[in-house]
Amino acid sequence: MRTLVLASTSPYRLQLLRQLGLPFQVAAPLFEERIDQEIAPDLLVRHLSLHKAKSLGERFPDALIIGADQVFTDPRGKVLGKPGSAEAAVEQLREMAGRSHTFYTGVTVYDSLSREVSTDVVTFTVTLRRLNREQLVRYVKRENPVDCAGSFKIEGLGIALMERIEGSDYTALIGLPLIRLTAMLEQFGVEVL
Repeated sequence: MRTLVLASTSPYRLQLLRQLGLPFQVAAPLFEERIDQEIAPDLLVRHLSLHKAKSLGERFPDALIIGADQVFTDPRGKVLGKPGSAEAAVEQLREMAGRSHTFYTGVTVYDSLSREVSTDVVTFTVTLRRLNREQLVRYVKRENPVDCAGSFKIEGLGIALMERIEGSDYTALIGLPLIRLTAMLEQFGVEVL
C-alpha cells in the first residue's frame, strides 16, 4: 500500500483518520494559511487544503498526502475561523446563538509521485440554541474549544449547544469528511474495507 500522510497538526483530524484503520504518518504542512474575505468559502477551503497537501510533496515524494481545512460563515456570508482565546470563543458563540451557520470543509488527496489531485468541499449547517452568556462561559470553560472553528466540539459537549444540525457527514463538522475521503482514497487505489 502507498504511504499515506496527513498534512495537519490537528488532533481532531488525527483522531478521525485513525477511524479508517489505515497506517499513516502525520506531518505539519509547510504552508501558512490565510483567510481572505474576498474569496468564496468553498474556494478558500479547496485552496487551503490543496496547498497544505502539496506543501509536503518534496518531503514525501511517493505518497498520498491528505490536506484539509475548514471555515464557517455567519448568516451574512462573512468567513470566520478559530477564536484563539476563551473570551473570543464566548463572543463567537454569543453571536452564533439562535442562528444558522454553514461550515465548509475542504479535503484534498495529492499523489506526490504522479501529481494527480482530488479535492472537494463538504458543507454542514448548524443552528445553535439561544443560550445566555453564563451558559456559554461554562461551556467554554469545560471544553476549551479555542482551536475549533465555531468555538464548539460537536463530538463532545458542543452537541448541547445545538438546536439543529444538517449535513451528510458529521465528520466534516469535526474537520475531516471521512465519507468523502474514503471515496477519494479509492480513486487512488486505497481500499478502506
